[in-house]
Amino acid sequence: MTIYRADTLFDGNQVLGPGAVRVENDRIVEVFSGPAVAQVRADVDFGSAILAPGFVDIHSHGGGGEAFTNGVAAARTVIATHLYEGTTSIMASLVTDTLDHLESQIRELTPLYDAGEILGVHLEGPWMAEEYKGAHDPQLLRDPALDEVQRLCQAGPVKMVTLAIERRGGLEAVRWLVSQGIIAAPGHMNADYDVMKAALASGAQNVTHLFNAMRPIHHRQPGPIVAALETPGLPVELIADGVHSHAATVQFVFAAKGRDTVLVTDAMAAAGAPDGDYLLGPLEVEVRDAVARLKSNGSIAGSTLTMSRAVRFATYTAGVDIWLALHAATARPAAVLGRTDIGIVAPGAYADLVVESSSLQVQQVFRRGQQVR
Repeated sequence: MTIYRADTLFDGNQVLGPGAVRVENDRIVEVFSGPAVAQVRADVDFGSAILAPGFVDIHSHGGGGEAFTNGVAAARTVIATHLYEGTTSIMASLVTDTLDHLESQIRELTPLYDAGEILGVHLEGPWMAEEYKGAHDPQLLRDPALDEVQRLCQAGPVKMVTLAIERRGGLEAVRWLVSQGIIAAPGHMNADYDVMKAALASGAQNVTHLFNAMRPIHHRQPGPIVAALETPGLPVELIADGVHSHAATVQFVFAAKGRDTVLVTDAMAAAGAPDGDYLLGPLEVEVRDAVARLKSNGSIAGSTLTMSRAVRFATYTAGVDIWLALHAATARPAAVLGRTDIGIVAPGAYADLVVESSSLQVQQVFRRGQQVR
């Protein structure tokens, strides 16, 4: 048993002020706040630091020079890279590829899910709009035929699927995914406002990186973005790096969606690694000044973000409230997955903790009760 104390305890949803956490094995068993903190004899006191839940990233492709598409050893490099920066729970996102390759990748990642090392698999492709494909191979894009969607989702722990809902079979796929407890996430789409509203009525539960790779807002054709922003309770992903979204856009989304904003990294292999040449699925990418772009046409090809950087950008560059930004990196993404054992500091939750300075620099990281940084 170990008791950790800090002058500021953030539990994923609110600031508790000075607080302490009692950890036994891999779980939090007690949380102290208010007058009770003065009676606690802490084993470790972090002083003026912020003690918060570990970050939860539901959309990440790679890091540390590796990608989730490259097998178990590579996936563990990705996990370790982001863990060092405070992400204690991560989803393995896969990019557009052939169905055979995607099925193989899902099966390779399954042992990591079974071991609790990843949150599951997110399929970002191949069911995308050609007009908004982003950094995906246009020759491999296809309609979301239900038998193909079922084939991949039944190959392993697929927890979320990004798809262009306007493509033939899109709404049918949404309904089937929802019936299986899999998150249907509209994205990389050319859907209009009405189709987006139909997808939401069919149970779509998340929006993949809002603004990026989707039909933009027009005053006579509001499109999917307005539909997402006006829907209460609908979480929207946001890549807060100043490349995918301007700081003013980041501030606007937080103002519009508040506690339904979900920070994601959409990181590729160069996150936590130097500039250079990389692959994103089968496509060649060059990273210069920490910005990833396809060699073929210059399209943005994922980010080089870590979640700690995303939180700092949202807070210090975009002017978002610090606690709202931290909520968007912890409790809210966990809630997208229906998880109540991660992203929060509460009895029964995993002892996934991040110690940060007042300027949100990660100082120490604990996962499942073990210090990893």
